[in-house]
Amino acid sequence: MIKVALTGASGFIGRHVLAELNCYEEVEVLAVARELRVGMPIINNGRWVPMDICQPPSNAFEALGCPDLLIHLAWQGLPNYRSLHHFESELPIQYAFLKRLIEQGLKSLVVTGTCFEYGMQSGALSEKIETRPSNPYGFAKDVLRKELQFLQTFKPFNLTWARLFYMYGEGQPASSIFPQLKSAVKNGLAEFNMSGGEQLRDYLPVTEVAEKLVLLAFKKKNIGPINICSGEPVSVRNLVEKWIDEGQYRIKPKLGFYPYPDYEPMAFWGDRSRFDQLIEN
Repeated sequence: MIKVALTGASGFIGRHVLAELNCYEEVEVLAVARELRVGMPIINNGRWVPMDICQPPSNAFEALGCPDLLIHLAWQGLPNYRSLHHFESELPIQYAFLKRLIEQGLKSLVVTGTCFEYGMQSGALSEKIETRPSNPYGFAKDVLRKELQFLQTFKPFNLTWARLFYMYGEGQPASSIFPQLKSAVKNGLAEFNMSGGEQLRDYLPVTEVAEKLVLLAFKKKNIGPINICSGEPVSVRNLVEKWIDEGQYRIKPKLGFYPYPDYEPMAFWGDRSRFDQLIEN
C-alpha cells in the first residue's frame, strides 16, 4: 500500500487526479482541502484531510498521514497571471508549507509548474531551454522550483516539476475558452466571440493530464522539470472548430472580436520527448 497525499484536490485538475488515483486499489489517498463541504468528490480508497496550507499545523506531515509522496496542485490567485500576489504572498506560503513537509519526512514530491515559466519564447519548448518568465505567475512558479532545488542540497528528496501547458475538460473555470463556448451554446448564441484564433498552442484533455501526473508520481524519482503536453501545436481557431464539430453545435466562431493576449507568444508548444522516454523506460 502506498500513501499519496494530494493538495488542491477539490480544484479543476485535482478532481481528475483524484478520480485517476481512485482506480488504484493499492493506493491510499489523502486528499487535502481547506474545509470539508457538501458535494466533495467521493474517495473510495482514502479520506479527506482538512488543512489550510497557509496556516498548516506544526506537525503537518503527521497530520497528513505521513504520505509516501505528495502531488501538489494547490495555488491561489488564478487565472489572474499578472497579479503580484503570486510572488508577494503565494510564493512564501508555498515554499514554507513544502519545506515543513520535507523536513518532517516527505521523500517524494510532484509539483505542477507552468509553461509560462518559458516566457515569450516561441516554437517547441523543451526542458533544456532556460526559463524566462514574463508574468508574475510564471516568475513565482519558477522561483519556487529553484528554491526547492536548493533545498535538495540540504535535505535530499525526490522532486518532479511537472510543467503544464493548456488543458480542457469538465469542471474547468468559467473564464476558460472551453466552458465559454459551452455557455454560448447553452444560451443559444449564433456566434462565439474569440480572438483571431491563429495562435498556436498545446492542448490536452484534463483527464490525460491527470493520468500523466499520476504516472510521474508513482515513479518516485528525482525527475526535475518535465513537460506535460501533447507535443503537437494546434491553432485556437482549429481547436474551437473541432469542439463545435464534435458537439454538433449550431454556432460559428466570431474571429477577431478579442485582441491576442500580450503575455504569451503567438506560437509555442511543448516538447514531450523527455516524458515519452521516461515512461518507455
